[in-house]
Amino acid sequence: MNRLSVGKIRGLQQFSTADGIFVICAMDHRESLRRMLDEEAPETVDYQEMVAHKLELCQALAPYASGVLLDPNYGAAQCIAGNVLPGNTGLLVSIEDTGYTGSKEERLNTLLEGWNVEKIKRSGASAVKILVYYRPDLSSAASKQLATIRKVAEDCLKYDIPFVVEPKSYPVGREKSEPAQFALKKPELVIETARQITAIPIDVLKAEFPANLDYEKDEGKLLEMCRQLDKASSVPWVILSAGVDYEIFYKQVEIACRAGASGFLGGRAIWQEAMYIKDTSERGRYLRTVAVDRLKKLTDIATKYATPWYRKLGLEAYQLVSVSEDWYQIY
Repeated sequence: MNRLSVGKIRGLQQFSTADGIFVICAMDHRESLRRMLDEEAPETVDYQEMVAHKLELCQALAPYASGVLLDPNYGAAQCIAGNVLPGNTGLLVSIEDTGYTGSKEERLNTLLEGWNVEKIKRSGASAVKILVYYRPDLSSAASKQLATIRKVAEDCLKYDIPFVVEPKSYPVGREKSEPAQFALKKPELVIETARQITAIPIDVLKAEFPANLDYEKDEGKLLEMCRQLDKASSVPWVILSAGVDYEIFYKQVEIACRAGASGFLGGRAIWQEAMYIKDTSERGRYLRTVAVDRLKKLTDIATKYATPWYRKLGLEAYQLVSVSEDWYQIY
């Protein structure tokens, strides 16, 4: 079903390539970035240091991405004000607070206080993104998480801005001490999560790879799992990197795109090693060479295999929405 409007279409165009492929670099990390910068005392990493690393990442990588994902705390306005975000690169902005409430078994996400869809739209962003911890088999927590997603989805419809949802599974019970058990469960979790979340009017699903490559190496099986994910998602989807090594992410992107993904939204797999380099000039050189080269290679493989976002919706580039003579009066 085509539920797109002119504003949402324009936003999707802004953070995809001319061919309708999502080539997005995630830089919205907050507490995880603090830990990378100082593992022993992350609380000592101050605001200015966080902002400086966001500016470095954006300046080096944004020119080679169709879009970048930034946080409001240290990245979004700062990269705009610092003139390191190119005008032709789309901007996705996080709306959730970092971390979670509830128990480790039933994790709940909250929206960042003082921040909302209207402000994201007014700031000139192309899309709103939310991360939610999600277990479809934990009905109580899942119901609360769906309510949060639904609330943001309604605001995104009101302000006519694309909505990207990033559900992340997590181990519970025996799975925490037996990773093989969690790996066995993961395909089912990821696929059912896609089915439930894309029943809400969202625009792009930022999906986990539906398998752990440490436990499943059969490419035929991996491709079939991704095809099941594609079938379960009623909207275009991209694959996230979840901090895996670049070589693993490259393989995941290829398999996912062959199975129907519309591209990737990767972060640490592209640039994480640079965060451990203390020398500023050396760190910048690493980002401009190794990280940029990784992003270019991922772009090439996505361009070769990915399904354009509009084609996932049964549309063509020249017929995205019907526009009547009086559209501006009823818009």
